[in-house]
Amino acid sequence: MGKNRFHEGSGPSQRQLRVGELIRRALSEVLARGDVHDPDLNRLSITVGEVRTSPDLRIATAYVLPLGGQGRDDVIEFLARNRGELRTLVAKKLALKFAPDLRFQLDETFDRMDETRRLFDQDSVKRDTLSPDEEPKVE
Repeated sequence: MGKNRFHEGSGPSQRQLRVGELIRRALSEVLARGDVHDPDLNRLSITVGEVRTSPDLRIATAYVLPLGGQGRDDVIEFLARNRGELRTLVAKKLALKFAPDLRFQLDETFDRMDETRRLFDQDSVKRDTLSPDEEPKVE
């Protein structure tokens, strides 16, 4: 098979992005419906923020976070323990040649957004982001 001549750079291809989104939706649906036969996993509400796939689409890394952020370590353990069953359930919903191997990581996006907001609220950063003709607000 020839190299995709339209995809330049180190980012994911359109196919990787599309398949990742399909896997994310299928995994979210399986977790929301409680199709897994594990009461520990079914008692939690889990958000699947993103799924990234390897270039050959055989490995899918799901970035997950429990609702409310409580029990982060337990969520990864429960998902890893039920990885085989989750893989089977997701594969039934998708029409892929191979069922991807699922891996799970905590989604740190919300923590990074909070840290970014905190940084932008600092006076020294606010002063640096003003244009030269703007006056700093005095409160």
